[in-house]
Amino acid sequence: MKQKVLMQAALPDALAAALGERYSLHALSALTPTEFAALAADITVVVTNGEAVVTREFIASLPALKLIAVFGVGYDGVDVAAARDRGVQVTHTPGVLTDDVADLAIGLMLATSRRIVAAQRFIEQGGWRQGGFPWTRKVSGARLGIFGMGRIGQAIARRAQAFDMTIRYTSRHAQPALPYPFAPDLRELAQQSDFLMICAPGGDATRGVVNAAVLAALGPQGMLINVGRGSVVDETALIAALDSGAIAGAGLDVFADEPNVPAALQQRDNVVITPHMASATWETRREMSRLVLDNVNAWFAGDPLITPVP
Repeated sequence: MKQKVLMQAALPDALAAALGERYSLHALSALTPTEFAALAADITVVVTNGEAVVTREFIASLPALKLIAVFGVGYDGVDVAAARDRGVQVTHTPGVLTDDVADLAIGLMLATSRRIVAAQRFIEQGGWRQGGFPWTRKVSGARLGIFGMGRIGQAIARRAQAFDMTIRYTSRHAQPALPYPFAPDLRELAQQSDFLMICAPGGDATRGVVNAAVLAALGPQGMLINVGRGSVVDETALIAALDSGAIAGAGLDVFADEPNVPAALQQRDNVVITPHMASATWETRREMSRLVLDNVNAWFAGDPLITPVP
């Protein structure tokens, strides 16, 4: 008899198919409360995605649960403390998506500073026949501040070096091995930056820390780029900063209440928005899927997990 696995949130079709071929896969969204209650005692593994919420109550509702495998590098939606308390291990998919997220971060920085989306609208709406497009802002040689210097932050820094950017960062801890100056305070980092790049994870420790004071420090020539988590930015403060000209623009791949993006962030010439797609390439999603499957297989085989969360 196949082991039972619960799919708590949406997964790529190929990953769901691979899990379903090897295990008895049950999608939570397709279960009635009665069906879930009947199944709960047999579920030892839950597979979810990086945007889903896995609460203490949900974990407690699965008495046999031993593994939560997250399709994504971020796991702030999972109550890891509750999992630890119940002896449940958690895995994620770090490393394999680093390059794609860093690539999109640089793309957002360029698109925002050079107003590429607005320039396309300008042509499509006939503006070029009336005159030239307004001048934009230079990236090469500018100052880049990175909030969150993990794998992704470091990959962005390496790419930014090719643009001769001056790089500073702040993170949980200074990393003396890195060749970039450390700013102990986020507001100070913003003040020293033309572009403030958010790569920090979500969770209570970072919720809303990019606030009105940080945006004011970034200043009217500064731009905010976020490829970390939407919760890190106070969206109300961001909208107010854009409305008042306190900052020059923003490039955003993540939002506080996805997929609901505030109307005030849409249809703006100085804001570029994408639908949390930084890791969404065929190549990377295949590798993420492989890593999820490898972690699940390892657990059922009694082998060490490949990528447990720190």
